[in-house]
Amino acid sequence: MTVESLLQEIRALAVPERKRLIGLIVDTLTDEPAEPGKKHSILEFEGVGAEMWKSVDVQAYLDELRNEWDEPK
Repeated sequence: MTVESLLQEIRALAVPERKRLIGLIVDTLTDEPAEPGKKHSILEFEGVGAEMWKSVDVQAYLDELRNEWDEPK
């Protein structure tokens, strides 16, 4: 059976049946086994993005955030 012949059969279905078919197809995509690989630890992210905070005055940043909380929206 080719994809084209399947498509012809799908077009012959009523819209609710086509929607059901889409759901079933999507479900098959998530049922595939995960690719084997290394498990990662959250600790591997230590220091990521540190360079963007180098020039930031922490106290000034926190004061600015706290002031935003008090502002009406």
